[in-house]
Amino acid sequence: MNMRKHSLFVLLFPLFWLGCNPNAKQKKRTPTDSLQKQALEDWNKTIPGNFSEQADLNFDSARLETFFEKYRDLQPYRENVEKFYQQRQHTFAWFDKNGLIEQAGNLTDRMLNLKDEGIDRALPYSRELDSLIDTHNQHKDTKRTDEELEFMLTSQYFLFANIAWQGMTDDAGVKANDWFVPKKKVSYADYLDSILQHPVNKTEAAIEPVYRQYEQLRGFLKKYRELASKHEWNKIVADKKSYKPGDSSSVLLEIKKRLLFLGDYKGDTLTNRFDSALFAGIKSFQARHGLTTDGTIGNGTLSELNVHPETRIKQIIVNMERSRWLPVSLNSDYLAVNIPEFKLHVYHADSLLWSCNVVVGKAVHKTVIFHGDIKYVVFSPYWNVPPSIVRNEIMPGMRKDRNYLAKHNMEIVGKSGDLPTVRQKPGPKNSLGLVKFLFPNSYNIYLHDSPAKSLYSEASRAFSHGCIRVSEPERLANFLLKNDSTWNKASIREAMHAGKEKYVTLKKTVPVFIAYFTAFIDREGKINFRKDIYDRDDRLANMLIEENKII
Repeated sequence: MNMRKHSLFVLLFPLFWLGCNPNAKQKKRTPTDSLQKQALEDWNKTIPGNFSEQADLNFDSARLETFFEKYRDLQPYRENVEKFYQQRQHTFAWFDKNGLIEQAGNLTDRMLNLKDEGIDRALPYSRELDSLIDTHNQHKDTKRTDEELEFMLTSQYFLFANIAWQGMTDDAGVKANDWFVPKKKVSYADYLDSILQHPVNKTEAAIEPVYRQYEQLRGFLKKYRELASKHEWNKIVADKKSYKPGDSSSVLLEIKKRLLFLGDYKGDTLTNRFDSALFAGIKSFQARHGLTTDGTIGNGTLSELNVHPETRIKQIIVNMERSRWLPVSLNSDYLAVNIPEFKLHVYHADSLLWSCNVVVGKAVHKTVIFHGDIKYVVFSPYWNVPPSIVRNEIMPGMRKDRNYLAKHNMEIVGKSGDLPTVRQKPGPKNSLGLVKFLFPNSYNIYLHDSPAKSLYSEASRAFSHGCIRVSEPERLANFLLKNDSTWNKASIREAMHAGKEKYVTLKKTVPVFIAYFTAFIDREGKINFRKDIYDRDDRLANMLIEENKII
């Protein structure tokens, strides 16, 4: 690895490692040189037997041309491969003086088992790769190099990286799923050098150039495939309307066994009594599925229990694809809203600080999936009523009641075409509440407070016209203004209740991601599923099926 790429790896390593380790503790900031040195020292301690940077095993670059003439389906990756070897001065990457390095077998296993990545197709020349590995292993005592195997591994790596880590090949396909968060960009050549040096992190997990949820979902994909193959998953039919602690029924015995398979129950599966262990198991299951965690087994809970593992497998695969699109990691403050989860998550450098409930758009007023940067906090805001709401709600209300505007603390401030321009004055009954958070965008989406506090306690919270209502707006305002010495808790609260609109420009914008995950891993390492409230999973699943037909 040359020094330029070595330095790049040291700079990127903290981001990759944090992305795969959500429990990583943040160290105190140090000067850049010290940070790089410490990161490399910590990293080296975790890897026994680092890959030897040999410089004696070279090959003739003309041999690459012969290889790609033979394996024409790998031609799209020829430029990547040639640049990779140019930067290595045409030295072998997968061999050292002792023969084929261990990382070659690890990556080959990944490449030959794409189903584990949620991809239902084989890489081109996978049989040839397998055969080359077998042939080499039969002669491995000779410690010889094999140019064809070397070139095959590197070419297949770039193909694998594109399919498994980059995601759908066409950005239009991503946008066809109403996903407007910019797709990540990764230098896979730099990354290949990195994994040859350091293949795993402290938790023995592969360092992947992909959002950390991908690797976690990949583990649960294997589990749910085992569930689908080992258990019939017959429908559990209730013999009463609901079940609560103290009840007895043979149905409860079936439910216990199912919860045991799913990992929510750890009690006795031989009794049909609703005991404390079942109560805890049901609450765990309900929390993972976004249900009201009351421990009672009703129609909603039973319906989720009856969802077949094959359905969950599709959910996992679809959300693995969405994970491929997101940035690998951010070393800054940022916000993330997961629409199907109805949650806002607040992060610093990929460490989750806190979360709160949100209300998102109804199915007919879908909240857009995109990325922005929060630039303004607006205290005691006016609400400039959108023309569609003026036409469909305000105008009919005014026709029925001449005092409609006064009753709703609204005023007409102009005219646009055949419609009046209406705004609602600041105050506790303002539809935006006491504060809003603006990240300029073409979708007219923003975060805001709301006077309708009861909606935050609903299990399903798709009630808005598209904007996102935040259950803890004052806490969010304090977070966004924490580095501004002109603001504190008291002044923020005063501004929220001042009844006079005030714009505050953040000293540093804060990224916000509006995302859509119906399957995800929580901070306790448990898999969660949510309803596909905007009916987007099936469309993406069908597009992935078509994508996987392409060789």
